[in-house]
Amino acid sequence: MKFIHCSDLHVDSPLDGLERYPGAPVDALRGATREALSNLVDLAVSREVDFVVIVGDVFDGDWRDMNTGLFFNAQMRRLERAGIPVYLKKGNHDAASEITRTLVLPANVHEFPTGRAATFRIDALRVALHGRSFADRAVPEDLAAAYPEPVPGWFNVGVLHTSLAGYAAHDPYAPTSLDTLRGQGYDYWALGHVHAREVLQAHGPRIVYCGNPQGRHAGETGPKGCELVEVTGDELRAEPVELDVLRWAVIALPIDGLADIADFRRSVERPMRAAHEAAGGRLSAWRLRLEGEGPLHRWLSAEPDTARAELCSIADAVSGGRAWVEKVQMRCRAPAGALRPGPDDPLSDCLGLAAELRADPARLRAFADGSLRELSAKLPPALRGGPQSIGLDDPAALEALLGEAEALLLERLAQAAR
Repeated sequence: MKFIHCSDLHVDSPLDGLERYPGAPVDALRGATREALSNLVDLAVSREVDFVVIVGDVFDGDWRDMNTGLFFNAQMRRLERAGIPVYLKKGNHDAASEITRTLVLPANVHEFPTGRAATFRIDALRVALHGRSFADRAVPEDLAAAYPEPVPGWFNVGVLHTSLAGYAAHDPYAPTSLDTLRGQGYDYWALGHVHAREVLQAHGPRIVYCGNPQGRHAGETGPKGCELVEVTGDELRAEPVELDVLRWAVIALPIDGLADIADFRRSVERPMRAAHEAAGGRLSAWRLRLEGEGPLHRWLSAEPDTARAELCSIADAVSGGRAWVEKVQMRCRAPAGALRPGPDDPLSDCLGLAAELRADPARLRAFADGSLRELSAKLPPALRGGPQSIGLDDPAALEALLGEAEALLLERLAQAAR
């Protein structure tokens, strides 16, 4: 018996704000979730799986138009023609209250109800699937605790969209615990909601977050896909299968020990080339993070557009045109010795304040809260928080902004001394 466990498809996730990025491969980015779903169906058909489990968040919320639902139905009909049933649970993004448009699902798609937990039985395989869909986006109770008893002698699968206890970075949707899952007596827990793959327990029962099949921003890096599970007698074998068509990566580029721009060019090539090879030829989206301490900080801060152009050119060369630089983040700083107080003038006073703020992160945070509150309030919501945030709430980002200010001050002081 073989099945696929997938989740968090987020078909046609809007990816708002792409217009802010000149040169972004907009069509590829916006079509990536569809291609990943198509790859999922290709895998199911080619590997002749017996069924597919989708653990919530097929969609990203209400559709912008009917084409989103029509595309999903077309992919489900491909599975129907191959004789593959689908067992679908609604999560927080596609809860009954979130999707207002209606579309009749193909006959092979079996949707878990919202009012109570239910069991779907596949008699020929002696498999029982237990689950409950979200009626509303907010589900504060532990749904798993009320799941049905396992069917004796059958392979029992729990289907659960949940923020398991300990995932502080995720909102508490249908929160539960490993002890609760273990106590249900099932053989496999197919979990969704967390977009990073993680095997929480390998066996007895196997408990897995499969992750999402396509990363959507720089907070969802690395390989993305589904779980392919095969059960023979008492033996369970599972493997992650990559489905993504566009690979996100955050690449650290240290400047420590680099003497000049030529050294910088040679140094950044290595991690970029490694990221391109890890992507296996896929189109890539890279967030480049300049880190460390060194004299190059002055050039990087004084000429950010030139530095970005250099990095984009190198990325294009090492990837054969298959990498897009989504953002360049300054997390580096000038050498401590470069920040010596100068003459008693406003620029030197500012440098002194910068040194004091760098030495006291709590004071830097308070200073930023006071100085940047008005600016932050004027920013679009997407820039104030989340993966597209410009980082005003991130201590590392504030330190980087402080470093840029220091570099500009030093440059002005150098000009004044000439």
